[in-house]
Amino acid sequence: MRDVLTLTKPQADRLRICAFLRICADLLWVVQAYAVAAVIAGWLEDDDHGIALVILFAATGVLRALLSYGAGRLVFDLGQQVVQHTRRKLLDAQTVRLDAALSSAEVAALVCDKIPLLAPYFTRFRLAMIRVRVVPVAFVLIALTQSWAVAIVLLVTGPLIPVFMALIGLAARDASARQMVEIGAVNRLLVDRIAALPDILLLGGFDRSRALFVTRVDALREKTMAVLRIAFLSSTVLELFSAIGVAMVALYVGFSLLGEITFGIWGAPLSISQGVFLLLLAPDFFQPLRDLAAAWHDKAGAEAVAEELAGLDVAPVLPILGRGAKVAPLFGPISISVNQAETFAGINLPDFSIGPGESVALTGTSGSGKSTSLTALAGLLPLSCGRITVMGQILNAENADAWRARLTLMPQHIHIPDTTLSEFLDPHGTKADLGPALRIAHASDIVAALPHGLDTRLGELGAGVSGGEARRLLLARAFFSGADVILADEPTADLDAVTAGLIIDALRRAQDSGKTVIVASHDPLLIDAMDRTVGLPEVQA
Repeated sequence: MRDVLTLTKPQADRLRICAFLRICADLLWVVQAYAVAAVIAGWLEDDDHGIALVILFAATGVLRALLSYGAGRLVFDLGQQVVQHTRRKLLDAQTVRLDAALSSAEVAALVCDKIPLLAPYFTRFRLAMIRVRVVPVAFVLIALTQSWAVAIVLLVTGPLIPVFMALIGLAARDASARQMVEIGAVNRLLVDRIAALPDILLLGGFDRSRALFVTRVDALREKTMAVLRIAFLSSTVLELFSAIGVAMVALYVGFSLLGEITFGIWGAPLSISQGVFLLLLAPDFFQPLRDLAAAWHDKAGAEAVAEELAGLDVAPVLPILGRGAKVAPLFGPISISVNQAETFAGINLPDFSIGPGESVALTGTSGSGKSTSLTALAGLLPLSCGRITVMGQILNAENADAWRARLTLMPQHIHIPDTTLSEFLDPHGTKADLGPALRIAHASDIVAALPHGLDTRLGELGAGVSGGEARRLLLARAFFSGADVILADEPTADLDAVTAGLIIDALRRAQDSGKTVIVASHDPLLIDAMDRTVGLPEVQA
């Protein structure tokens, strides 16, 4: 399991500064306790130094407040930086992954619900852990100068708290891990059901889906309550131990002042000022320990998140070539050559070459690697051996972004972002006329039928257009972008004959205008419309 400290290591030095400020604020309570004890003793002994001591108490209190505020503000900012850094690292890693290590729902759960749990670990648990290593020890040494008996009481009762917290730590971590898993499951279910909501309503499955969702939410509630039970139990036991410790100190001081206890002090009997000082010191001895116990479930939650992130780190990664940056396109006439190329999944790409204004159909049985071939040609999939040459250069991470600036990829399943149609067709915001591109793609009638024309928001699921209409819109986007290469994956799959014919005609128009067209298809009409065919061998079981 990845140590949570690995995630917070970049901010370790600044965290130490926060801890130093907070420790200074905690230790200044010794000065305030001395002032209060001296004032009470002065009242009883008719001492006239009360005003000076009150000023000392007030000034120290102001300084403590400033130090605590500064430490709190700084550590809060550091916690948010850790969260933002971890989110950015996760999203950057997912952006360049071709394989979906996580579903979009799981990524959303990590980014929105789980990664923020690192902030309390950083701001509460880590800060409390550092304070526990310093403040109680300092208070014991200070108490020892007044009474060795009180120091022993604190030494005996204090360590019981972290020992108990260590015992329940495994249970808390396991409960938090189960809660994190359930959060991801609920998010996946919610996204899946929202995507399928029209079908669920049409098929009368609303009640069943609702019952399933209620069951999963109840499971999440139970796992959340399990985490809270452990948190409340730990806090209750801590309060018990700290109350016992303070009570033992109070009993000792009280009986010592009454003269019933004569041991545990250095020479002279315990004075009133010493007794009050020790009584004020005891609760603050336990305060860092109480803060640590209160933040223990934050540690468990952060460890569960860190373990999930560690699982992503060790998962096999198929990185996309390049970084998706906006760069100048590769210069020169289009040429593509594939030579003995093989992917890490063991799929062999067919050897072929293609030039400007040519068209090729990649054919083969399902699973033979047609879609994989298009993905590799777009520089979205690395090769284990062989090479793909584009415009005289071997396709690699250095030129992949420039190569993709010359092409457009039409996947079989179209994803339309939640923007207006004009923003989708013109992603760079050129504001040029979209009419010619729409006409070539036979998509003008689609736009005319939409309620707001080019200002219509289709949403991520393409609501309001059919699959064939979405593909024609994507073709219009390709024509408008001026891409010189069109890679189309099953562009006519699952379409009626009329719509498929419009797609084929649009691809032929693209070739006639000088574009290079490569399609992966089972459709005989589309295959016949291409200049030539390249067959992929069957994958051996």
